[in-house]
Amino acid sequence: MLRSCRVCKRCMKHDRPETRTVHVGNRASAALGDEAYVPEKFIDNRVISYKYTLLTFLPKNLFEQFRRIANFYFLVVGIIQLLIDTPVTPITSILPLVFVISVTAIKQGYEDWLRHKADRDVNNRKSTVVEGGSLKDCKSMHIKVGNIVRVQINEEFPCDLVMLSSSDPEGKCYVTTANLDGETNLKTHVCVPETRSYQKDSDFDRLEAKIECEQPMADLYRFVGNMHVVRNGEKVVHSLSTENVLLRGARLKNTTYVFGCAIYTGQETKMALNSKFKKTKFSRVEWRMNTLIILFILVLFTLSSLFTGLKHWYTKTFDLPWYVPPGKDDLTASYVVEDFLAFMVLFNYIIPISLYVTVEMQKFIGSMFFSWDSEMYDPRTDLPAQANTSDLNEELGQVEYLFTDKTGTLTENMMCFRLCSIQGAVFEEIDGQLCPFPSPGQLQPSPVTNWTDKMFEFFMVLVLCHTVRVDNVSGGDAGFGASTVYSSDGQDYDYHASSPDEKALVEACRRYGIIYHGIHDELMEVTFPTETEMRRYKVLHILDFSPTRRCMSIILKNDQGEIYLLCKGAELAVFNKIAATDRGDLPAARTHVDQFAVLGLRTLAIANRKLTAEEYQQIEALLTEAKTSLQDREQKVEQVYNEIEQELTLLGITAVEDRLQEDVPETITALRHAGIKVWVLTGDKEETAVNISHSTGHFHSGMVELRLTNITSSEQSLERMTDLQKTVTMAENGVEHVLIVSGQSLTFALADHRNVLLQLCQTCVAVLCCRMSPIQKAQVVRLIKQSPREPVTAAIGDGANDVSMIQEADVGLGIMGKEGRQAVQNSDYAFGKFRFLSRALLLHGHYYYVRLSTLVQYCFYKNVALITPQAFYQIFSSFSAQTVFDPFFLLFYNITFTSLPILIYGIFEQHVHREKLLHKPTLYRRISRNSNLSWMKFTQWSALGLWHGSVCFFGGFLLFQNDVSVEEDGKLYGLRAWGSIVHIAVVFVVNFKLALMTYYWSWPIVAAFAFSAVGNLALSFVVTGFLWPSWATDTNSFYWVQIQLMSSLTVWLFFLVIVSIALLPDLLIRIVHDIKNHRAIYRPCCSVGGASTIFPAEFKDTEHQGEGQQRSAFQSSLS
Repeated sequence: MLRSCRVCKRCMKHDRPETRTVHVGNRASAALGDEAYVPEKFIDNRVISYKYTLLTFLPKNLFEQFRRIANFYFLVVGIIQLLIDTPVTPITSILPLVFVISVTAIKQGYEDWLRHKADRDVNNRKSTVVEGGSLKDCKSMHIKVGNIVRVQINEEFPCDLVMLSSSDPEGKCYVTTANLDGETNLKTHVCVPETRSYQKDSDFDRLEAKIECEQPMADLYRFVGNMHVVRNGEKVVHSLSTENVLLRGARLKNTTYVFGCAIYTGQETKMALNSKFKKTKFSRVEWRMNTLIILFILVLFTLSSLFTGLKHWYTKTFDLPWYVPPGKDDLTASYVVEDFLAFMVLFNYIIPISLYVTVEMQKFIGSMFFSWDSEMYDPRTDLPAQANTSDLNEELGQVEYLFTDKTGTLTENMMCFRLCSIQGAVFEEIDGQLCPFPSPGQLQPSPVTNWTDKMFEFFMVLVLCHTVRVDNVSGGDAGFGASTVYSSDGQDYDYHASSPDEKALVEACRRYGIIYHGIHDELMEVTFPTETEMRRYKVLHILDFSPTRRCMSIILKNDQGEIYLLCKGAELAVFNKIAATDRGDLPAARTHVDQFAVLGLRTLAIANRKLTAEEYQQIEALLTEAKTSLQDREQKVEQVYNEIEQELTLLGITAVEDRLQEDVPETITALRHAGIKVWVLTGDKEETAVNISHSTGHFHSGMVELRLTNITSSEQSLERMTDLQKTVTMAENGVEHVLIVSGQSLTFALADHRNVLLQLCQTCVAVLCCRMSPIQKAQVVRLIKQSPREPVTAAIGDGANDVSMIQEADVGLGIMGKEGRQAVQNSDYAFGKFRFLSRALLLHGHYYYVRLSTLVQYCFYKNVALITPQAFYQIFSSFSAQTVFDPFFLLFYNITFTSLPILIYGIFEQHVHREKLLHKPTLYRRISRNSNLSWMKFTQWSALGLWHGSVCFFGGFLLFQNDVSVEEDGKLYGLRAWGSIVHIAVVFVVNFKLALMTYYWSWPIVAAFAFSAVGNLALSFVVTGFLWPSWATDTNSFYWVQIQLMSSLTVWLFFLVIVSIALLPDLLIRIVHDIKNHRAIYRPCCSVGGASTIFPAEFKDTEHQGEGQQRSAFQSSLS
């Protein structure tokens, strides 16, 4: 392993070349110019995911743990106690520290042991390689770069491979990448034509090939390389892309076997490079917790300095007792330092050492309830909600801004073909048939029977311009592309597409009798309703979709040898590519695009171009040059694509419907009542986005729409925003404004006028950003996140284009949708539907925050209550730096006496019934801005701690005043007994305070209090009922004291009185709090019970009423 790490470090140096050369089978070839071949060293295929080894576990783990402020502080205190004469035994600081460190180390060690075990399973997995023309079994970790590996059906790929051949004669295979990106649909991969004939292990003896590719990188969706193959004595160069690469972690499906050449192994595979930890996020509670620890350390230093000064003032002012040696308290530097350290040791228990462990356990266990919530289970995907982290549980209760994607997040992402425009004529699908769009007052028209040539051209693009895969669900081998068993009507075909739009368009064609049968013998096969013969098209090139071009194209040749370029994409992108001589249809097309958008439909422009043989030869040369370039290949290919997609002929417009998810309007309205501002960030056009915003309740009729669109310069952007700001300022009170921003306008605003844009956005109740790129989504989130108020932001999306904003937001939320699982994998929390968001924030987030904030405040409070008697005792003991408590009490106070009830409280407490939280979203506002950890709340908790500690100290002081005996026989107690009574009183008070704060008395909370009470008594009897050896305690003066105290009725009466007096302010606070809660919960207000309680009257059923009105307007405009 160490050798592998050294090799890895050498290979990962920054001065290595930008590309690597891999000889297939690790054999050089003179025909490829490898006469002076020197084998390059690569790392082996060993998988390493663990953090520690036996040698590094102890030092590395201790270093990580002592980076925490509290742990390091107690380490320093323990060392001080060992070096000086301290008032308490060092074990009181060292043992709790050892306990906390040990618990954390055991947890982390166990987790790492599981990683070791998983690594061994993977590294020792059986693999098959080709050596000397035959198959040889070996362990996965022994595979080397250049080896030819054979993988069987349903096996995982052991490393990253360039596919050489498969059992499919056409050189295809099908894989699932669920372990990589969570996508469960089958993906098609192919080998280069020059190697697919190598079907047997013995065939590879005559293969002469090498691969040139980029050095390893984490991007799963990018691969640039070339394969040089000797074919019939000539060298052939073929470009390689992601469709030629099989990644480790993917699994082979529907293909008997494949052969591939290993290019990246071990820690250099894309899966390993993507296994790095995401950017660490910290919650507001954690930041405040660290601030409070630092504050208490400063308080500790202040108290130590104050009492050190008071001690030396006292010794100079008053005579010392006879038993104090002369010169013991002289004002010298060494005595001052020693006294300061002694007081620091005495008061160090003001820092709750168990805080970190308690918080970690509370978060870890609490996050399980998120996944166990049956109300957040999605039967459609058969997946429960999942928490990818437990560090941000409480942040779910602090969200102030929500940024949401539209497609697949607010909508179902289940596309259905609705309308199309062909040469200015609009057609609509009715009952699965294509009909002319009716005029106002016209009855349902008859289906189209006479198809024009332009209609055939239009639907030919729809049925051919895609990357859809066909499976025959009734028979045949679905694993080999187009089935050998054809379906005459296509109903037996199951279409699989990377884009829901493509699938919707191909399925629409099938309903109209234009059936896509798949690819067979490298030919796309299609049948038309008016023809008996099947048409076949040879795919020459596919110009893949990219966010910058916003379109995709395909170049193919028909049976007559004619070559066509078919193109579909966003209308703005395609309209700019239309030939100057064919722009007559553009005005009508633009009008129809706008009208379709008003109906909330997604539109695509359809175009084509017939290529001559000479034009195609030029295109072929340009594509070959760009695709075989190892430097800046993507940019060069993109440039060539843009050059090719020119001089197009516009054929028409498609419009597909993406229905809203269930309860989206109710969810958005509930979030608005909760004080959360909702921003929609989408790549759709303005009209579509605005219509969806109205349908979802993001906008409603009472809001004034402000538009920051069609901006072409920075100066215009500033002028428009200034005017809009004036509009908002001069508006009447109660008028709500919403802002609509386009991506192009946002570019100028973010670049030069961020503050003006921020101010404008914050004055609006909702913001809609359309035509957004993924990076712009992240920039908008960052704009709000870094604003002066630093609000807590959340981003929710379902696709890869949402990953950047999900990672940028304070809380990332993923929807388990149809656009893969990249959003889910990069999120902090994920679930199946948008409507679950209200439950995640209003219920789980609310509970998480209240539980954890109370736990943090309580941990600091109970230590203040413990230290207060220590401080008062110094005044009555001439500032002697002696402890009032036995070391036993100090040792177990945070570990056992007060730890279990607050932990169980932090897991199970429900201060408000769950139904009330969901039906009263306004309750969410009461905990915003970290209100439970505000400085006022902190001061209240600290004051209560001082009061409780003072009552316990002075109550005990009054009980023992004038040498009063609490025993029937008149026996007097000493300092140990008095300190025990005070300490037990403190324990009773802090535990009863927690009981007074508890609203939800579930059986775990009852059991925690009962177990804590019985356990504390049993522990006390064990410690005080035996004579302990000298190594465990300095004195046995505490022997039998606890048992005697517990047998006195006077002592129990004292506890009853002290607890009642101490908790009187807490009782009054509880009463006032309950009255306020009752008013907040039962005050007449909007609830989430149904549409009638959420929406104003004019907004009820807006979606359906609005669609009907818009459709009528559309019919009128067409007529």
